[in-house]
Amino acid sequence: MLVFHILLGLVIHSLSWVAAIHALLTKHDPRSALGWTACVFLVPLVGPMLYALFGISRAQSHAEKILRREAAHDPGRALRACSPVPPGTESQPEREEAIILAGTGRRLTGVPLCGGNAVTPLHNGDEAYPAMLEAIDAAKSHVFLATYIFNAGKAGHAFVDALTRAADRGVDVRVLVDGVGALYSWHKPWEVLKRRGVRTARFLPPSLIPPRFSINLRNHRKVLVCDTVGFTGGMNISDGNLATAGKHRIQDMHFRCVGPVVSSLRHAFVLHWGFCTGDYAPPPPMPIETPGDHHCRVVVDGPGNDADVINDLICSAINMARKRVRIMTPYFLPSHDLMGSLRSAGQRGVDVRVVLPAKNNLPYMNWATCRLLPGLLTAGVRVLLQPPPFAHTKLLVVDEYYTQVGSANLDARSLRLNFELNMEIFDPSFAGGIADFIDAAVEKGTEITLAELNAEPLPVKLRNAACWLFSPYL
Repeated sequence: MLVFHILLGLVIHSLSWVAAIHALLTKHDPRSALGWTACVFLVPLVGPMLYALFGISRAQSHAEKILRREAAHDPGRALRACSPVPPGTESQPEREEAIILAGTGRRLTGVPLCGGNAVTPLHNGDEAYPAMLEAIDAAKSHVFLATYIFNAGKAGHAFVDALTRAADRGVDVRVLVDGVGALYSWHKPWEVLKRRGVRTARFLPPSLIPPRFSINLRNHRKVLVCDTVGFTGGMNISDGNLATAGKHRIQDMHFRCVGPVVSSLRHAFVLHWGFCTGDYAPPPPMPIETPGDHHCRVVVDGPGNDADVINDLICSAINMARKRVRIMTPYFLPSHDLMGSLRSAGQRGVDVRVVLPAKNNLPYMNWATCRLLPGLLTAGVRVLLQPPPFAHTKLLVVDEYYTQVGSANLDARSLRLNFELNMEIFDPSFAGGIADFIDAAVEKGTEITLAELNAEPLPVKLRNAACWLFSPYL
């Protein structure tokens, strides 16, 4: 019996050591590693069991498998590289700061800038949807659509009909909808497409049989490629993006792209489509057009990477700022690194303005944000609340030359858990136009002051702090 107790004690002690070593080697946050290490030693057996259930990031492991599978069909590329730039389109901006930042992006992504692009902002569904539908109707080779949400309604039905027409005339049509985003609509437009013979797929849909609950691995990218025309940004397909939505209206922005950067959008879609279907076959090569002078790069990111590519790139851009930083985002729970970059910019006299929605579709996100704002306000960063309708737009402008747009919000879910796609645009006139758009929202907004935050009653401060405590999971 004594021998049995000794062996049992050794096994339990060994489990604590195994769990502690795993936490020390895999956790990126030292506070998390320290907390789990203390737990597994202070509560033997129960601590390792809790760590096995809640401490091991299965989302990270699953994401690594996705990236390895994509890399196997993308030989010679870094895991986070989005695509080869078409020959003859590599380019560099002219000003020194832009050249440095362009080099940073290349080291982070493995992808050079490509020139010759034209990027056009499209405001809300009233501008974006007609342009997208027109491109689908004009396509002769392929139409690739990836979206997080594809809701039924006037807009959804218009896309279903256009995609069906394209498939009927022999166009290679593929539609990829996120498995969790698909749950936002009771009626499923993509199921109508499937019944009509259009190829559709869902990205990691939750299921009971076989058991799969990967709710943290979401394909949040929004991409439409119609031959040589591409669209990306933050807009889903939903009637909420139309002016007729009334009190449920959502403000958003999408971007029409022509030029070599479209091949990067197409390549990013093909890799995710291949993961879901096993079909990595690329479409026929398209002629390379250079209709504009925008220098662009597509940046794909997701869990499973050693680096947080989009987060690191945004931090680098803000660290390069000399005059101004403009940010518009619906959800603002920045990483520790991003907070440091924003504070540093404000302290060195850069005009930093962050525009958030006054009324959020997820109120607890605004509550959590209020808890961390004092650290920014004391550094000179201005934070303003944009009046309704809810603004879902994601924009970053640095000085007079750099813009980043796309699907990524500035919160832990986007920057650590979702598969996201952003695009860099190096162009003074484009950056000026986006900055003017953000500043127009600033003029209509209400500025948050430190005195206002300090004057909030204790129950409100406790509510905000409680939401902030769970911010990595919101």
